[in-house]
Amino acid sequence: MTDGLKKAWAEVVQPLLRRPPECQVAALCCRQRDNRTEVLLVTSRDSGRWIVPKGWLMEGKSAAQAAREEAWEEAGVKSATIGQEPVGTFSYDKHLDDGYDAPVEVQVFRLDVTKMTDIFPEARERRRKWVSADQAAEMVNEPGLKAILMQL
Repeated sequence: MTDGLKKAWAEVVQPLLRRPPECQVAALCCRQRDNRTEVLLVTSRDSGRWIVPKGWLMEGKSAAQAAREEAWEEAGVKSATIGQEPVGTFSYDKHLDDGYDAPVEVQVFRLDVTKMTDIFPEARERRRKWVSADQAAEMVNEPGLKAILMQL
């Protein structure tokens, strides 16, 4: 392919074929320990990489309420105060069951955790770990999420 065709493909055709971003919500679960902020990470079910609890919007719930629900289902956060506005956003490509990657924009909501439980819906499917914000930034893969964590 010539350079002109490659450029046209990359700058014109591919963007037209690409789906608009889907929207997800994430819970940035935080707690204070020894005068520092700790962040709760969980493992993904498919690859076992470290992530924050996240998922799709839910009918009848605000984005913040959906983030709180994800924190419960994926990490066992039983009680927390949550901000109604996102503290940031990040993007990634989600690999779908049909073999395609879909662009996803994630709104991140901070939850200040007050109570956890060991019995929650995905307890057998995930591990969870409290770490410093700096350590969390090193453990996650998404550059936009790393930036949000580094701001803590």
